[in-house]
This record gives sequence, structure tokens and C-alpha cells, in this order.
Amino acid sequence: MNTKDFRKHAHELVDWMADYFENVEDYPVLPDIQPGDIFKQIPTEAPKTPESFEAIFKDFKDVIMPGITHWESPNFMAYFPANKSKASVLAEMLMSTLGSQCMIWLTSPAAAELEESVMNWVRDMLGLSKSFTGVIQDTASTATLCAILTARERATGYAVNEKGFQEQKFTVYASSEIHSSIEKAVKIAGIGAAQFRPIAVDENFAMRAEVLSNTIEEDIAKGFTPICVVSAIGTTSTTAIDPIAAISKICQTHKVWHHVDAAYAGTALVLPEMRWMSEGVEEADSFVFNPHKWMFTNFDCTAYYVKDPVALVNTFTITPDYLKTSVDGEVKNYRDWGIPLGRRFRALKLWFVIREMGVEGIQSTIRKHITLGKWLANEIIAHPDFELMAPVPLNTVCFRFTSGPEDQLDQINEQIMTSINKSGKLFFTQTKLYDQFTLRLSFGNTNLEAYHVENAWQLIRETASKLKQPQ
Repeated sequence: MNTKDFRKHAHELVDWMADYFENVEDYPVLPDIQPGDIFKQIPTEAPKTPESFEAIFKDFKDVIMPGITHWESPNFMAYFPANKSKASVLAEMLMSTLGSQCMIWLTSPAAAELEESVMNWVRDMLGLSKSFTGVIQDTASTATLCAILTARERATGYAVNEKGFQEQKFTVYASSEIHSSIEKAVKIAGIGAAQFRPIAVDENFAMRAEVLSNTIEEDIAKGFTPICVVSAIGTTSTTAIDPIAAISKICQTHKVWHHVDAAYAGTALVLPEMRWMSEGVEEADSFVFNPHKWMFTNFDCTAYYVKDPVALVNTFTITPDYLKTSVDGEVKNYRDWGIPLGRRFRALKLWFVIREMGVEGIQSTIRKHITLGKWLANEIIAHPDFELMAPVPLNTVCFRFTSGPEDQLDQINEQIMTSINKSGKLFFTQTKLYDQFTLRLSFGNTNLEAYHVENAWQLIRETASKLKQPQ
């Protein structure tokens, strides 16, 4: 493709992208297709000769788009949002055009220094201690793995990296409601799933600090070495808030690394009135949240903060001759701050978003989303046929329909969800609380308005009412 054709097709794509942003609500949120429907439309062999861009783009629209789940739709209320804004999409276009590989300062000085600056901005926006130093990772799962690996190396004086495991018996702790990535990280770090300790939660689904303390002491008595506790500001199922301050004290007592997972809910800390969630985080060793979930920055962009960057760098640094430069002692080479050598210019899109929206614009949108969460929770509490299943500190609401035989309620609630999702009007998911099938709505789309949540609630009520009627 020559530059003239590139310019022409780029304009066509931008027009299509703008139309998509305007018309995304016209698409079914969840595609009505079966496994293999897309696969069988794709040729079994790659083309031997060049194809026109027009043909490629036509297949994108005709073959790919019918199989897309529209995360951009304000009617997408499943999982957590993977948010974006127009500014972040434009920045992504520039990132792709530049093609910067930001592994060391020398390979893109502006990328390294912008990342340092933007991470300081975000730290201050969230009210975190200036003792934290930040780096952008791809996902919270990767950042948590970095935390556990760093905890392992600090506990052994970096001996495992050099000599491998020497009969050590490490343990890692987290709430029983914690994200599955924690156990995966424990496995990858070589600690073993058998040494992962899920800690019981209270009636609000938050970790019980006294159980954590007792479990750590019991493990020490048995000859184990506790190395890391992962607490949550916003668990995956219910956005429960663990007692960060109490957990920090326990970790300090036993010299255990405290990693705070705020992957989704961390964005809410831009609001001063929500910083009760992070009380005690200044005593933690590391903190992570995802701007690509709720800070309007398209995937992937994870903000990882550490108190001791030297421990992080010592865990990951390897410097072959071909990566050495004359300025290594003066700069941050972010290849040493995580697992991959190659790094994208993610700071650019976060910079665009913060500047285009402003801190006050971000705060206003987050505040609106939390207000809508409270509104829906109150609607559910007031309705005789529904019950709220968990507290709603933010904008994830867990509830269930209760009008029917108790032994059939799981099936009825699943029918409500399946019927609505199949309609394409709304997409939401489930969790299990108190061993009961629970409906779960999590909304935080950039363009979400009150009527989207109101319409979702009306659709759920109407669908439940039909199932309630005698057949």
C-alpha cells in the first residue's frame, strides 16, 4: 500500500470508527451466533497474492462484525467495563504509527520520560503516597505476578533467581473472593497452589483480618515462610473492600509483602470521598489498578506502583552487552521493571485521556457511575420480588429474583439472564454468593447515562415478571 492509498483508506476507517461510536447502541450487545460460525467463513489457507483493501474491509464488516461482543455499548454491563474514550483511540493510532519499542530509555526517550511523569500524575490523582513509584504494565495479572516474584526474591535475598528453590516452603494469602489471577501467579512463581491460602470473608465479603493473622501465625509454627498477602480494593464478584489498614499492620508485623489489588475500583480513588477504601494503603508495598477498566483508556494499560523500586528492578534486571547504553546510570530503563523486554508506548494514551478530560471531567463521570449504582441498589431493595445480595460501594450490583420456589430460584435467575442476553438488548453476567446463582450488573461505560441503567432494570423486571406468571 502506498502513502496515497494509506491516506485514503485511513480516512475511510476514521469515518467508520466515528459512525461506530455514534451507532454502537444499534448493534446487539452479544452476537447471536454459534461456535464455529466465524471460523467456517475464513479461508483455510492464507492468500498467495495480494488482496485489495476494499475486499479486506468488506470482510471485516460482513464476517467479523457479526461476531463481535460490543464492549463499547453502554448496554454492556458484564464483567467490568473495558473502557475507552475517543482521545485514547486517537492516541492508539499514533502509537501504532510510531511503532515505538519502549524497552529502554535510548529506544524512545520521550516514551520513558512521559511514562514517569504520567505515573506521577496518576499517583497524585488517586491520593497515593509520594513514596510510591509507578510503571505501566499490560494487565493487573502481570503486575500481581511481578509483586509475588518480587516478594519471593526479597524474602530470599534474590537467591531463588540465582539458585532455584532450595526446600523453601513459601505461603501467599488472599481473600477467598480474590481474583483468579492471584492463584495463577502463585503457580507461575513456583510457590504452588497448595501453599496459597484463601482467607475467609465477613458478611460484606471482605477479608477477615483476624483470620489472616491467625493463619499466618499457624503457618510460621509449621515451618512455612509467609511472603505475600494480596488484599483487594474491589473484589471481582462484588467489589468488596478489604480492611487495608489492618492487613498492612499484620504484614509489617511478620515482614510480609503487602500487595493491594485495586484493578477495577482503584479509579474511584480520584474522588476524595471514596478514599476511605484505601486507608492504610500508604503502608503497603505495592498497588495496582487498571486505567483500561474505568479510567477511559483503551486496553491495555495497567498502573503498578511500588514502594521499593530497587527490589523490583533487582528481581527482573538482566543486562546483556547488546542492551547496555552510556546513560543507564542516569535513566529508568523500564525493561527492568517487569516481565517482558518489549514494551508499548502506553503512557501516550493515558496522557491524552487525562489532558482531554481533565481530572475534574474524570471525577464527574466516575461520580455519576457510582450514583447510578446506588440508585439501582435502592430500587432492588424496594422491590418485593428482588433482593440485594451484597453491599454496593461502587457501581457493581449483585442481586437476584426471589419470587418462586426456593429450589428453583437458581434456574429462574439463570433463565432471566440467558433470555435477556440472547435478545441482544443488554449483556450481563452472574456470580455465586451464599452458594446461590446471583445476577451481577457492572456498568461504567464512558457514554453511560441514567436511562441505560433505568432501561436495564426495566428489562430485568419485565423478563422476571413473565417467568413469574403461570405457564
